Amino acid sequence: METKEKINQYFKENQEQLKNRLIGLVREMVKEKTVNVVSEKLAEHPYLKIRGEEYRVAKIVKREFEKSGIPYDEFARMEGRPNVIGRLGSGNNNGKSLLMPGHMDIVPAGEGWDTDPFEVIEKDGKLYGRGTLDNKGPLASILVAAQVLKKLNLDAELHGELLIAALADEEAEDPDGIDYGIGYLMEEKLIHPTYSVIPDIGENMKRIDIAEKGRTVIKINAYGKQAHGSTPERGINAIYMMAKLVTEIEKLKMTYRVHPVLGHPSLNTGEIHGGAAPNIVPGTCTIYIDIRTVPGMTKESVIAELQSCVDKVESGKFETEVMSWNDPHGIDPDNEVVRAIQKNAREILGFEPEPFGMGGGTYAKTLNLNGVLAVGWGPGDDEAFHVANEFVATRQLIDFTRLTCLLALDLLS
Repeated sequence: METKEKINQYFKENQEQLKNRLIGLVREMVKEKTVNVVSEKLAEHPYLKIRGEEYRVAKIVKREFEKSGIPYDEFARMEGRPNVIGRLGSGNNNGKSLLMPGHMDIVPAGEGWDTDPFEVIEKDGKLYGRGTLDNKGPLASILVAAQVLKKLNLDAELHGELLIAALADEEAEDPDGIDYGIGYLMEEKLIHPTYSVIPDIGENMKRIDIAEKGRTVIKINAYGKQAHGSTPERGINAIYMMAKLVTEIEKLKMTYRVHPVLGHPSLNTGEIHGGAAPNIVPGTCTIYIDIRTVPGMTKESVIAELQSCVDKVESGKFETEVMSWNDPHGIDPDNEVVRAIQKNAREILGFEPEPFGMGGGTYAKTLNLNGVLAVGWGPGDDEAFHVANEFVATRQLIDFTRLTCLLALDLLS
C-alpha cells in the first residue's frame, strides 16, 4: 500500500477514535487559562502571575510527544513561557523542513458567553470555548497528526524534518518589543525551517493567507489641567481635548498606494481612558489606536499623519508613543506550499483554496520576513476569532489532522 493510501485508510477506519482524542486534547488545553495580555493589564487577571503562562499547555504537549516517542526540544526566553518543538523525520534528510506551529496563548474571555469559556461544550458538531479555534483546536490537530505519522511508521518516509511546534506569545506584544515565541526562535536561530503552514486564519480551509498587513498600536496621552468640578474654567479638560483629537483622527485620510492583495490600510481607535471622578476636571486622557498598514507605509509616515491631527487641537499637550510595530508582507501565490495545499484539499475536501491577503497577523509574517516560505491555512470560521462563544467544527479538526499528514509527505518527499 502506498504511503498516502495508508494515511487515508487509517482515517477512514478510526474516525471515532480520532474524534475522541481531538476533543479530549482540546478540552484539556482549554481548561488552562493561558491568557496573554500586555503587562500593564496583567493586574486585571489575578489568576496570572506572568503573561501567558504557556507552560500550562506545554505540559500537555510534552506528555503527548513522550507518549508517542516523538523527540522534542524546549526553548524559553523566560521561565514559564516555553516553546516546545517535536521533530519527525528519517535520517535520509534532504535539508528541507516543514514547520507547523500552533500557539498556546489566548486572548481574555471577555463578556457575553453562554457557558463557562474555559469548559469545552460540544454541541451540533462544534466545540465551544476560549481557544477552541484560536489556537488550541488546530494545535491539537497537528499534535495528533504527528502521532498518526509516528504510529504508522511514516516518519521514516519523510526525507526532511517535520517540526510540530507549540509556541508562546502570539496574542499580545509589550511596548518593549521583546518576543517570547516565534520572534525569539528566529532571532536566536533556534529553528531553520524551509516551509511553514500556520493554522491560525480560519476561512474554513477555503483560503490561503499569502499576505498580511502590518500592525502598529499607538498610545496617545492628552495632558490638560486638573481642577475642581465646580470650577471647570480653572482647569483644562483632557477628555474634551481628546474628544477633539479623536474627531480629527476619524477624519484622517492616510496616504498609501492600494495593494493588489491587501487593498487599503485601516485605522481603529479601540480604547479610551480618562478621569478620576465626576467632580474632578480630568487632567489626563489616553487612547489606543490600532493601524493596519500596506506596503509603502512607514512608521515615520504614520506618526507624521497622526501628528498633523494633534496639531489641529489648540489647547493642552499631547504625547504619542508607538507601543508596537511590524511591517506588512506578501509572497508570490504560485509556490510549492500553496500548490501542495490546493492539491490535497481538492482530493480530501472537494475544493481548491484560493490565495488571499488579510488584515490580521500570524506567525507567517515573522517567518516570511526571515526568509521562510510561510502561509496561513487551517480550520475554523474566521468570524469566530476573539468573540464570545468561540467555536470550531470537530469535522474540520479531523480533516485538518489528515491534511497535515498528507502535506508533510508531499513537501518532504
